[in-house]
Amino acid sequence: MMRRMMLPLALVTLAAAPARMPAETAIREGMDASAAGWNAGDLVRFMDIYADDAVFVTPKGLLRGKNAISAKYRPSFRSTGNARGRLSFAFLEMRGLDPAHAMLFARWTLTGSSTTESGMTTLVFERRGTMWRIIADHSS
Repeated sequence: MMRRMMLPLALVTLAAAPARMPAETAIREGMDASAAGWNAGDLVRFMDIYADDAVFVTPKGLLRGKNAISAKYRPSFRSTGNARGRLSFAFLEMRGLDPAHAMLFARWTLTGSSTTESGMTTLVFERRGTMWRIIADHSS
């Protein structure tokens, strides 16, 4: 009589599931893609990393929602790039808060033709499906 080998269900499930990218890698790639959108003058690509219900901190108060945040940025976007300069990030520290949330501390830099601006950002990310999205942005 032939014996069949039975694999535990958990092992079969793991083998069938697609590998999930580590949070830090996914977030860094998302931020790089967002900066590339900024630099290309593509507001939609820049904003893709934001959740629809994201909150953005401004000196005047909170902007609630991706549409309101997009409206804040829209005036500087041109088909040739962003009028404020070329965006880059220096990732300083990433902290996992729980399996579905992470916080990124980074320095942003905008390099223009004659000036350079730089500041700090604290971003809270939430895993939504297979993507990590910004749910809170405090940049200064």
